[in-house]
Amino acid sequence: MHMFFRTLLRFLLARFGPRLGHYDVARSNFITLPTDQDILRHMNNGVYFSIMDVARFDMLVRTGIWQIFKERDWYPVVASETMTFRKSLTMWQRFTIESRIIGFDEKAVYMEQRFVRPGADGRPELYAVGHIRARFLRRSGGTVGVAELIEAVGVPPEAGEIPEWMQRWGSDVALPPTRAEAPSIWD
Repeated sequence: MHMFFRTLLRFLLARFGPRLGHYDVARSNFITLPTDQDILRHMNNGVYFSIMDVARFDMLVRTGIWQIFKERDWYPVVASETMTFRKSLTMWQRFTIESRIIGFDEKAVYMEQRFVRPGADGRPELYAVGHIRARFLRRSGGTVGVAELIEAVGVPPEAGEIPEWMQRWGSDVALPPTRAEAPSIWD
């Protein structure tokens, strides 16, 4: 339930926060709360994904993309995500999530979200990084094609080139279109 309130608060703050270009890096500040902790007294790995959702929402509002989606009756969904951890976040630590759109393939948008804190030298220190593959759906049904998405939000700088490893990851984790085609380790 606390993530709902965090999202609501972030929505209100984002409406008054600094505006960003559609492909700018969005920096969203957070603090690790007691409800984020696991039994080992650091932020639970599942909470990282939930807070990434909140930061993406903040980014969509501040870049104006959320308004574009509302006007077209579109909404984003995560198709795949992965996380790599370097250091733990502990209770009451302040941290920033840096969110950015990396690019597109024929079906999805790829994003990177970095959890950073000031290091001993004052420069940002990377604690964790998540990568997201997202699709966009129409409330009336069906998916929004990448060409239509780019037409609505503009062509990304650097032409939206996705690193080769990320392209492989995107295709490796995609499920087949039907359940019957899905491989099972239990068969």
